[in-house]
Amino acid sequence: MDQFTLNLLIVGATFALYIGIAIWARAGSTAEFYAAGQGVPPVMNGMATGADWMSAASFISMAGLIAFGGYDTSAYLMGWTGGYVLLAMLLAPYLRKFGKFTVPEFIGDRFYSKTARLVAVICLIVASVTYVIGQMTGVGVAFSRFLEVDKATGLYIGAAIVFAYAVLGGMKGITYTQVAQYVVLIIAYTIPAVFISLQLTGNPLPPLGLFSDAKSSGQPLLTTLEQLVTDLGFKSYLTQSDTTLNMFLFTVSLMIGTAGLPHVIVRFFTVPKVADARSSAGWALVFIALLYLTAPAVAAMARLNLINTVYPQGAAAAPISYEARPEWMKNWEVTGLLKFEDKNGDGLINYVGAKDANELTVNNDIMVLANPEIADLPGWVIALVAAGGLAAALSTAAGLLLAISSAISHDLIKGQLNPGISEKGELLAARISMAVAIAVATYLGLNPPGFAAQTVALAFGLAASSIFPALMMGIFSKRINNKGAVAGMLAGLTITVVYIFLHKGWFFVPGTNSFTDADPLLLSIKSTSFGAVGALVNFVVAYFVSNASAEPPKHVQDLVESIRVPKGAGAATGH
Repeated sequence: MDQFTLNLLIVGATFALYIGIAIWARAGSTAEFYAAGQGVPPVMNGMATGADWMSAASFISMAGLIAFGGYDTSAYLMGWTGGYVLLAMLLAPYLRKFGKFTVPEFIGDRFYSKTARLVAVICLIVASVTYVIGQMTGVGVAFSRFLEVDKATGLYIGAAIVFAYAVLGGMKGITYTQVAQYVVLIIAYTIPAVFISLQLTGNPLPPLGLFSDAKSSGQPLLTTLEQLVTDLGFKSYLTQSDTTLNMFLFTVSLMIGTAGLPHVIVRFFTVPKVADARSSAGWALVFIALLYLTAPAVAAMARLNLINTVYPQGAAAAPISYEARPEWMKNWEVTGLLKFEDKNGDGLINYVGAKDANELTVNNDIMVLANPEIADLPGWVIALVAAGGLAAALSTAAGLLLAISSAISHDLIKGQLNPGISEKGELLAARISMAVAIAVATYLGLNPPGFAAQTVALAFGLAASSIFPALMMGIFSKRINNKGAVAGMLAGLTITVVYIFLHKGWFFVPGTNSFTDADPLLLSIKSTSFGAVGALVNFVVAYFVSNASAEPPKHVQDLVESIRVPKGAGAATGH
């Protein structure tokens, strides 16, 4: 059976499974559409959270980033996993105890203000739309290679699949679909990693294989890789080149952004009681760790295999000729994500660190997807990776789109514009909002402002600077009032958005869909790290504005107290 047919069969089977689950778990009420009827068991919710969390950025882009960025990009691992500790300890149980459907609803009630709720909706939409761009980009990358269609067609197919199960099933359908998607993506990620680890080191466990001796050199795999990249003039794989300040702020931004992302937080509204919310976060961390412990090994081994492909006799020998390039290179050239330019006219693929002499351009996003082909693994493994990449992108896209549609239908339409809307009308509005959000996300996926993980990092910065501080102050401070919350969210979001736009040069390069980072405008802080600064601005502005105005009403202060301090066994368990 040829590779295309294998891809079609395995990817098609997973799509049929997702749609079948959505039909089986069709949402019949707003409670089921927004929060799956709050009846999802903790382990299953943890698995669904893992799928919701491990997006195209985690599955497709993260290992590619580490493969080419080395030590500096370890911040992605620390930030994205550390954020779940914050979420489990500081937010999830308290928000579940509050008992609402959406993040803006909590902010609106806690800060006794429709304006606060509206600002929260704006912050949620800005962060979620930015995040969903990365997922749709990942869908296009996966489809363009494995189903042999162009990126635009791939995006349209992916959007249609999400439409089929997200609009139909709501949170109930998405939750059970995400459980299936987690199983698909974790199998798809780990099986190729095991094969490649065995090939390169003889160790079947990739995290241990990363620190084992490479068969080709007899020395540790990381040492072998370090020698190759430095011999070819690339920056060191094992040493820090970024500033400590920027790495620290970037890690913090990812951590608090994780804890502030609405599509992740809303998952903890779906469990029966408060204790289940904390348990769900713990299980999610376990399921996420299975992929995150494997990712550094996948990254290093993919980079090593790539270099060995171009320099089969070692970095000191001549590279292969363009005519002798392997089949996998030809396959990825068709997508435009791998390019060769014969700058010196010698017909050889000179893959070196010097930009003016380098002739091979490899998009970060292809490394995980191309890894099985580079390692010459069986066709069914290649097809499985395609299904896994699509599962990762589609699962997170569905969660984000649900968060957007819920904010529009529940918080904007029902909460602001038409409070008397019937449940049937609200459910219809939610489905229409979801369809519109899918259309917008598809358009933006066709014109992304960066590769998947980079775009996602910007979304984390936006969530970190706007939503996370409001949630933290709403739970742990009785003194923060509505004026302070609104001023803080607007200040944090505004300064972060402005910094990102200035740093990216969008104000100065109109009409372009691509850009490169300008020099940092403040010390060494890059746009992807500025969310931590924006969060600090949010906290400071909210504190000073609140202290310069009237205290919150007594009933609101009592509400904050009741969220944090259990009042007997019933309150402690969420009943």
